[in-house]
Amino acid sequence: MVNKAIIPVAGWGTRFLPATKAMPKEMLPIVDKPVIQYIVEELLEAGVYNIIFVTGRHKRAIEDHFDLNPDLELHLERAGKKKLLGEVRKISHLVNPIFIRQKEQKGLGHAILTAKATLGSEEPFIVSLGDIIIKGINTIDIMRQIYHRYGKSVIILFEVPRKDVFKYGIAKVRKIDNDTFLVEDIVEKPSPQEAPSNYAVVGRYLFTPTIWEKLEKTKPGKGGEIQLTDAIKELLKEEAVYAYKIDRNSVFDTGNKLDYLKTVITFALEREDINGELLEFLREKIEEKAKEKDKKD
Repeated sequence: MVNKAIIPVAGWGTRFLPATKAMPKEMLPIVDKPVIQYIVEELLEAGVYNIIFVTGRHKRAIEDHFDLNPDLELHLERAGKKKLLGEVRKISHLVNPIFIRQKEQKGLGHAILTAKATLGSEEPFIVSLGDIIIKGINTIDIMRQIYHRYGKSVIILFEVPRKDVFKYGIAKVRKIDNDTFLVEDIVEKPSPQEAPSNYAVVGRYLFTPTIWEKLEKTKPGKGGEIQLTDAIKELLKEEAVYAYKIDRNSVFDTGNKLDYLKTVITFALEREDINGELLEFLREKIEEKAKEKDKKD
């Protein structure tokens, strides 16, 4: 059973400045639940309770979120807000986390390598990125099923428009059956002309221990950082890597402003307590913008 995971959350979140000057981007709310909680809940649903967060000195709020807050609990209890009290207590008991620091921002590959001493180097493990929410399907279960079948590393992919391949690690793959593939090559953020496909890595990985030596030997690449994609490319020279493709409608990227807003609106429209008024508000705004456009035209 693969039951350990790393969540790298040490990045600066520069695309959301100034909001992320004092608050981690992983704590941005999707209505009333922070992004990071969705990532953790996917792991817990798959029975993965041993989670290592690789953080930075500016990410203390993540630690606080998964800790007890006796003062807040007492306040809610005295106010008779039992439902909220239950939610707050549930958060603090969701997981028994380990927090370690990435002291220098040297890239995703380096962040994962930072967790090696704590996690150990003899067993397979999962990596879940802290800004990608996957809805309606548990990728952790899927990766473990494929790992138990083949005994090799597994990544999750989704199809993106060709014009967007420069945002992701892109894999060249060969189909095995249904949505399962064998990875033949992988490139970090290629141009549309250089990309071997439009299959993008979605931020969920299951690695064999062999990845550690590849990470240790990986030199700075794109952006001057130690790229996880480059380590996977080296891993392919030694052993097979499998992939599973999921529907792009299941993927919510909260790492940039536009997709974050789309995520908030999508999740809010599924909430019966607020979707009625929100839908009416959105319709009004769309009508206003349409009238403004007509006047300009």
